[in-house]
Order: sequence, then C-alpha cells, then structure tokens
Amino acid sequence: MKTKIESIIQASIDVKHQLLAEPFILNTIEHITDDLIDCLQNGGKVLFCGNGGSAADAQHIAAELSGRFYVDRPPLYAEALHVNSSYMTAVANDYSYDVVYSRMLEGCGRKGDVLVGISTSGNSKNVVKALEVANAKGMITIGMTGAGGGKMKDLCKHLLNVPSTDTPRIQESHILLGHIICQLVEERMFGTAS
Repeated sequence: MKTKIESIIQASIDVKHQLLAEPFILNTIEHITDDLIDCLQNGGKVLFCGNGGSAADAQHIAAELSGRFYVDRPPLYAEALHVNSSYMTAVANDYSYDVVYSRMLEGCGRKGDVLVGISTSGNSKNVVKALEVANAKGMITIGMTGAGGGKMKDLCKHLLNVPSTDTPRIQESHILLGHIICQLVEERMFGTAS
C-alpha cells in the first residue's frame, strides 16, 4: 500500500515538473493574468464552467477571486455558472444539459468578459457550446484541459492543456494553475500581503 501511495504522489509531482519545463504554459499564465486584470479593471466579469470535478474547480477558483486569496481587498466579479441549481435543472430538463452554460451566457455574457472553460478531455459538449457562444459575443475565452486540448483547443484564446491524460493528475494541476493565476491577479491589482 505504501508503494502505491508513493507512486500516486510521484505521478502528481511528475506532471508538475512537466508544467515547469513547458515555457508555453508559463507564458500563457502571464497572458491570462493580463486579460483577467484588463477585464476586471474595465468592469467585466470572469465566468467559469465545467462538469463534476471540473465544476468544483470552477467554483473553487471563482471563490478565490470573488472572496480573497491572500490579501484583504475588494471582491472581484467572478462566478461559476453552475451555482444556480434551479436554473441548471430547469434548462437541462426543458432543453438539454448540453446548453446549460451557453444559454446562461446568452443572457449574462458581454463583450470583454472572460469565460474559463474547464474540461479534462477538452470535449465536454456543454463547455464547448459555451465557448462557441462566448466567442460569438466577443468574450475572452480560456480553456483548462488535459493533453491535446480536445475540441476546446480551437475555441480558446488561451489554452492551459496539462501534459497528462490522467484525470486526477490533470485536476490537481488545474487547481495549481488556478491558484497561481488568482495570486498573480490579486498581487498586481492590490499588492502583496504584508
């Protein structure tokens, strides 16, 4: 059992080493940070969507921006699109689960807002449709996926495709990348914690 535990921890570390060795990922984080700051400083909002563990990650990262990360500062407009359970169940029942995010964006998305779509495969139909609507509205689109990027690859201005096909390792890296972005946004907008 101990060997199995060690191998799982090592697998997670290995993916993070691959992230460190990939200049494109590091540069993309910088560009995402710039776009989030521009959006927020211009009165825009940062919206997130995903399914299952990726929905949990979407809500987690949104909370870090809207609440606080390290610094006691004003809230930033960030929200995960799935948090209204009445909306989600009504639209999934009356229309299709595939349109739960795109339909919401039709109502609340504005040019210059940011949509962060999270899907380990990059192929979640409802996230793909949301990115299509976001692009049509002139929103800034960001994808967080696994290796390859799936269908989301061609729909995102910025893509953070974690170099792994192992869902738990990808999700662990998504939270790491989300935390890095939250910290950079907060520090550049409000300064560092004292």
